[in-house]
Amino acid sequence: MNLEAAMRLAIQQADKVKGATYPNPPVGAVILDRDNEVAGVGATEPSGGPHAEVLALRRAGERAAGGTAVVTLEPCNHHGRTPPCVDALVAAGVSTIVYAVTDPNPVAAGGAARLADTGLTVAAGVLADAVAGGSLREWLHKQRTGAPHVTWKFATSVDGRSAAADGSSQWITSEAARADVHRRRRVADAIVVGTGTVFADDPVLTARLPDGTLADRQPLRVVVGEREIAQEARVLNDDSRTMVIRTHDPHEVIKALSDRTDVLLEGGPTLAGAFLRAGVIDRILAYVAPILLGGPITAVDDVGVLSIAHAQRWRFDGIEPIGPDVLLSLVPG
Repeated sequence: MNLEAAMRLAIQQADKVKGATYPNPPVGAVILDRDNEVAGVGATEPSGGPHAEVLALRRAGERAAGGTAVVTLEPCNHHGRTPPCVDALVAAGVSTIVYAVTDPNPVAAGGAARLADTGLTVAAGVLADAVAGGSLREWLHKQRTGAPHVTWKFATSVDGRSAAADGSSQWITSEAARADVHRRRRVADAIVVGTGTVFADDPVLTARLPDGTLADRQPLRVVVGEREIAQEARVLNDDSRTMVIRTHDPHEVIKALSDRTDVLLEGGPTLAGAFLRAGVIDRILAYVAPILLGGPITAVDDVGVLSIAHAQRWRFDGIEPIGPDVLLSLVPG
């Protein structure tokens, strides 16, 4: 197996544990033996458990000696709740370390230099863009900014409507698109909506499996606004925890969620407009259905743009067909 193929396998391992490792990053690791055959794979366990490299080394056993460790993130060089991963790699006798992304955390960084000082061959940057824009996207943002990564997710017709003129919106997009939303909810730390959405749709805001049952891990449900919501609202049921934040200020919402990493904004056009005006959205995920609705109910309200010269500029970082729909991923331009 070549290094890029091994890194793709490591990415797959990381994707499996995304959302379950906080505050640690979701990391994947692959150990190749001397013949470049897969000897062991691993992914970060929940906080306090082994890191990806340690699990992969355990599974590789003696085959790790003289082999290659392929990791999505630079091996850590500090002693937290678990010992440094660099120690385990040296003790296992691997000869080469390959990783995708350098650790931006000054406490944990320095693993590559320490490994090189022991005489191991160290290479960085293999499939770095795929890792930084995938399994580690939100965690890297949190490390850089100290704030949670906020994704605005919405479904729309091809003409930009989030509901028909009578207010009906179930369902604009396909079952395949809705399943993808639930997959993303399962790895998110929080879902944010406004009181308007609670009043209009009475959503439950849970993550469900394809068979309709509740996923084992549920995000925190967050309701933003100054109006009281009924105790009978489904968002207050026992399926998950709920936080009510009495504010209209997106910055206050971000502050209240400062201990989170991956936040989904699923509110209506008013809340989306407020977050866009505040400049606190880091990614847009637009599920676009090939239907036309017309009418006055758009996906977003005022974003503070008075002329085309002042338009908010975003760029695509992904376009993906999902069933009959298309998922557009955008980041600030």
